[in-house]
Amino acid sequence: MVNTPPPDIPEGMVYVPGGFTLIGSEEGVEWEKPTFWVQVKPFLMDAHEVTVGQFRKFVEATHYKTEAEKFGDAGILNEETKQWILAKGANWEYPYGKNKPKAADNYPVTQVSWNDASAYAKWAGKRLPYEIEWEHAARNGSNSRMDYPFGNEIVANGSYLANTWNGSFPEFDKTLDGFHYAAPVCSFAKSPLGLFDLSGNVWEWCEDWRTDYQAIIANKADTVAEKKEKVQRGGSFLCEPSWCHGYRVSGRSFTSPETSLMHVGFRCVKDI
Repeated sequence: MVNTPPPDIPEGMVYVPGGFTLIGSEEGVEWEKPTFWVQVKPFLMDAHEVTVGQFRKFVEATHYKTEAEKFGDAGILNEETKQWILAKGANWEYPYGKNKPKAADNYPVTQVSWNDASAYAKWAGKRLPYEIEWEHAARNGSNSRMDYPFGNEIVANGSYLANTWNGSFPEFDKTLDGFHYAAPVCSFAKSPLGLFDLSGNVWEWCEDWRTDYQAIIANKADTVAEKKEKVQRGGSFLCEPSWCHGYRVSGRSFTSPETSLMHVGFRCVKDI
């Protein structure tokens, strides 16, 4: 496989070289097993999650209405009850509800469903990544076997390398990484490939329907996938190892494609 970056990489995108990657983790939770090898073609990936400002341009150009806006509510974690609720008026501009400040343009857009993310990607001339592409990129295009794109530790020289929950979820967050909620994109160090926030900040929608890895190995993914939930990768600011270590490279989550949540966003890829 020839790995030569194209001469015209769009601004804000990063070249991900092709190669072989071992997907999953035998030390992870059940839906990360069994591991299997794949060959991935080179592609381009957004350096960071799609921002509120970028999504606003899409809305202004197309007059698109998100599913949260159509439903009139979206999912947030109630800090008092420690329960997920549907908050009236929560949407991509007010991800934590109308009683919280409006999201700034340099924050990752959230409260967007898979359908919303897919519509944006199509408008931008891109697409959502398949989860094996996402994991290949998080493994730096070279099958690095580290827990995170940047190594095996979330803290280096006293500095946090990702936006996650620091404490005991959902009781308390020490906010040692500087952010209780989402952080502006590029707030933490980039991966060796030049990608930001592949661990933590917000979960990222992928193209795939939830499929058991055993079905993929048996080449029966199309028939075994339940087609009820779409894959998410990368973990979020709500992830904490005692209950959700989803910000590991192999971490996976799943949500129905019409669902909008305060800790779920996306980034796009582009074929070469």
